[in-house]
This record gives sequence, C-alpha cells and structure tokens, in this order.
Amino acid sequence: MHRSYDIVVAGGGHAGVEAAWISAKMGKKVLLITQNVDQIAQMSCNPAIGGLAKSHLVKEIDILGGLMGIAADRTGIQFKTLNSSKGPAVWALRIQSDKKKYSEFVRGRLEKNKNINIVQDEVTDLIIKNGIIRGIKTEINGIVHTKAAIICSGTFLKAVIHIGKKQIPSGRLGEKSADSLSKKLRDHGFETGRLKTGTPPRIAGYSIDFSYLEEHGSDENVIPFSFRHKKTYLKQLPCYVTYTNEKTHSIIDANLDKTALFSGQIKGTGPRYCPSIEDKVNRFRDKISHRLFLEPEGLYTNEYYVNGFSSSLPVDIQKKALRTVKGMEKAHFVRPAYAIEYDYFPAYQIKLTLETRNVEGLYFAGQINGTSGYEEAAVQGLMAGINAVLKINGEEPFILKRNEAYTGVLIDDLITKDIREPYRMFTSRAEYRLELRHDNADSRLLKYSEKYNLLSSAEIKFLKKRLENIHKIPEIFSKLKIRKDRLNDFLEENSLGNASEGTDMLRLLKRPCVEINILQRSGLLDKLKEEFSYYELKQAETVVKYEGYIKRQNEMIGKFEKNEKIGLSQDIDYSEFKGLKKEAVEKLNRIKPVSIGQAGRIAGISPADISVILINLKAIGKLK
Repeated sequence: MHRSYDIVVAGGGHAGVEAAWISAKMGKKVLLITQNVDQIAQMSCNPAIGGLAKSHLVKEIDILGGLMGIAADRTGIQFKTLNSSKGPAVWALRIQSDKKKYSEFVRGRLEKNKNINIVQDEVTDLIIKNGIIRGIKTEINGIVHTKAAIICSGTFLKAVIHIGKKQIPSGRLGEKSADSLSKKLRDHGFETGRLKTGTPPRIAGYSIDFSYLEEHGSDENVIPFSFRHKKTYLKQLPCYVTYTNEKTHSIIDANLDKTALFSGQIKGTGPRYCPSIEDKVNRFRDKISHRLFLEPEGLYTNEYYVNGFSSSLPVDIQKKALRTVKGMEKAHFVRPAYAIEYDYFPAYQIKLTLETRNVEGLYFAGQINGTSGYEEAAVQGLMAGINAVLKINGEEPFILKRNEAYTGVLIDDLITKDIREPYRMFTSRAEYRLELRHDNADSRLLKYSEKYNLLSSAEIKFLKKRLENIHKIPEIFSKLKIRKDRLNDFLEENSLGNASEGTDMLRLLKRPCVEINILQRSGLLDKLKEEFSYYELKQAETVVKYEGYIKRQNEMIGKFEKNEKIGLSQDIDYSEFKGLKKEAVEKLNRIKPVSIGQAGRIAGISPADISVILINLKAIGKLK
C-alpha cells in the first residue's frame, strides 16, 4: 500500500466498486478501502439486479464502462423480462444472481486491475485544507494522501440494527457500524439525517414445502444486461410464489407494539415503496393476503430470500407469523429479518457531479445521498469516479441531463426534490421515458463513452455498427415488398383478417398486432436474419411503431433544453432578488441551481418564482 493516491474510495459496496473500477480504467491510481474485503459488492438484501426502472440504470452503467451489468450476466441464475406486454418505455430486465459468485466476480475484476489497491480498513476522518480534500485518516493504516476522495458508506454510518426491542450497532448483521466518519463529517459542516431500511429472513430450502407453490423459471429467450453477452453462464434456478393469509396478519397485528418501527424506537424514515410486512398489514387492512417470492440465494447454498417479508419484529414473532404461510409451515430461519437505521447526508450538499459543495475534491455516492438500491448506488459511484478523474485532469465535468438518461433524472431529483425518505428509481420519475428506454442506452450514451474512453475501441466499433444497422432497417423494410397471396397467408395464420392488395414490410410492421418475433416465425424475415441480429430488428421495430410518439417527445425535449441553456451563476445571492418569497430565497441559496430548468424543479419553487428570477436576471443584465 502506498501513502499517496490519485483517488481514495471509502466503501466496497456497489457504489464503491464502480467508483474504483472506472477511476482506474481512466488511468488513475486508486485505493479502495473497505471494512471487509470478503464482502466486496455484497448483495446485502435481495440477490437480484435490475427490475422496473432499475434495469435502465444498469444498461446505462454498462454503456458507460461499468461492471454491474457484466457481473449480473455472468452470475445470473434466473433471467426475466418484466412488463413485456406493455410499451417499450417500461420494459425491464431482472436477473437473480448467485450472491457469492457475484461478489467473487467483481472482486476478481478489481484485483486484476493494476491501478487498484484494496485494503481492509476503516476511514475515520478527512484531511481538509482551505476547503480542499488533501487526504484521509484510517483506523489501521493512518494517513493516506489523495487528490480526490469518494465516500460510499452504504448503511454503515452510525448504523443500528433493530430486531424487536433489541438494538445492535452494526452496518450489516455481523459487521460493525462506522461511527467515527459520520461524526467527523458533521464536524466538517455537513448536515445529516436518519433513514431506515430493512431486509427479510433467509430460510433453509430443505425446510420449505415447494409442492403447492407457484414456480417461476427463467424466460425462454434470455436477454442479458451487457451488450457483450448473448447467453447464460450458470445453471438456472426457479423462484416460487406463496401468500400471507388472515392468520399471518392477525399474529403480526397483535404484536405491532413489539416492533422497532411501531414502538417509536426507530426515528429514521423508511422506504415508502418497499414497506415491511408489519407496515403492509397496518396500512392495507382491507387486504387478506400479500404475495411473497421465495428467491434462491445462489447455487452454493439452499438459503432462500423471502421477498416481501421485511420486518423488525422479534425473531419468535417472525417465526410464528411466517410459519402460517403455505409451504413455510416448518421454515427454519438461517438469518432473521431486521431493520437498519443509519446516517445519510441530504443531497442539496452535493453538485450535479456528486462533488460536495463545501469541500473541493470530496464526492458522495450511494446511500449516503439518501438513495435505496444497488443500481441507484452503482450509477452514482460510476459518475463520481468519472467526475473525480476529470477534475484531477482539469477537464470539464460530465453531467447527464434528464432527457439523456435515467442517471440524469436520479441525480437531479436528489438535489432538487429535498429527499427525506430513501429514494428509489421509477419510470414515472422520467418525463421523457419513451426516449430513455432500457434498450437504447447505447444510442443515447455511446458518444460519451467514446469521448471519455470508457469502452475499448473494439467495443465502440461493435456498438457503432449495431446502431448503424438499426438505422438502416426501416428503409430496407420499406423496400421489401410482400405479394398479396403471401400477405394473406401471413394474416390468416395470425388471425389478422385479409388484404385486398400487397404491401411492404414497413407498413405491415406498423400494424398494432404485428411484431418482429411473429414476422420471424412466419419466415418473412428469412432474408434478413443473417445480416441483422434479433436485437437490431427489435430496436428498429420500436422506432417504427412509436415514430409519432417519439417525434412529439423530442419536441418536448426541445422546450426542456431551452430552460436548461439559461445558466445560473453559483455566486448569485437570491436574497437580493426583488419579489422572491422567503421560502424560495432559502431553497435557491441552499441548492444553488445551475439553470432555470433546474430551479423550476426544486420542491417549493413555483412558476411565479421562475418569472421573478428571469425578471431580476434581465434587470442586472444577465439574461439576453
């Protein structure tokens, strides 16, 4: 271990590994500090990557040179495409991974990178001089000098685990809390808050009766996260579905006063969209059952994750309640459910680059900013790493706008929405979601990968060729004629009526019930299947079918970009602006928006406030 690094990353979770990986990939010498090297990229909760909206983030990470999509593909034991019956804007991939292999895969990639040193230690303080980060202090190795530091502390800052009335200072069950750094950050002037999350019990598979449970296996046609992959690499395992019942709810309801949540023991705010089982029973009293997914932890174990049964109940009550569920009557608890409360730092204290406002060269990424989820953490780590490298190099920062990526939506939301509960990504948060599909991340972001050398030349060449093919296909379809008799054979086969004349492939594809997979099965695309991949054909289908909607959304994006181009100086004192209400002045001075567009997205800032800002800017000659 050296005493001086370009970048020090504190924390080996999903944010930390992406920050270290991309920084090293961009040529910087990186030190990754983690409390336990055996827990790098640990899946602390659900052993799965992706899902609704989250898969968009993973796809973006993949195109921007990150690890998460690759690791998920290589360690996946179940692949699912969600919402496939709906529009492409809400399609999503979800991969159940082997928990142990995922961690091993990521650690192996980091260890093979000569620019990365990993050390088991704990960051206890920061060395800051004249508002600039100069180094960090660790518990074991002492002082390490650095040009930039990225704090990716997860749920470990001043963390407390709650199981009933029992409280355990721990960042993960069996791992100690990191109390010193949280205190030191407050001493350095950062505002802190408390959040809460939780995890369900893990049950021994041999104790589950699967005979009456719903079985859900992998999709027949597997779609990987990374553009590098076309197949699965591990044996595929099914998940199972079961349901709570009135007896389960009765036991939980009778013991609400024993939970850490309802007894008032927990002060932090929990995730609204991922409530504990006791919260669901209390809030949705009209529901007689809640669905539970039994998900395998991996090929190396027979443990099952009980998705939907997060809890802070005492262990004996957890057991009593869960054993009323079909298939779980003899459930053996390997690990109990628990809630965890931890410090976070409200994200108005960071810039869009994830650099903190009051300490230059210091970056926050992941749950420290108030997010929830592996994917949200990973993409922040990636962006913090890229921007730390660019800052060291004296280059302009890399900031993704809301109309370019879910990543841009996430970071902008964190800063402008005044987050007071764990933030989770949803498709509904993205105004331009038809343009931000999970399957077109390459067309949106490849230019940045090329600009910052985030992918190899071979990878960039492959993606450019693929995009070129996608753009060619609609024109080829328009020239591919189908005779009347062949068309009617196809329409009859698929119960789509008949036609009075022939057509071309483009017009046929625009029909609502005609899809690429149907055309392939019918043999109508036999001439093209060797030239174009299924992925390319499917992408072209989306462009063809949603051409009108995409055009209208692009018009909306044009209006959005006009306000984004009206920049706001970071040294503006909004208290000097005439006509602004006190609340608006306080929020504008605290968040320091970089544009009129961002100012308008700040919670509590009204259109009238924006008009006042524009009038004042014009009066002082800062608006053309």
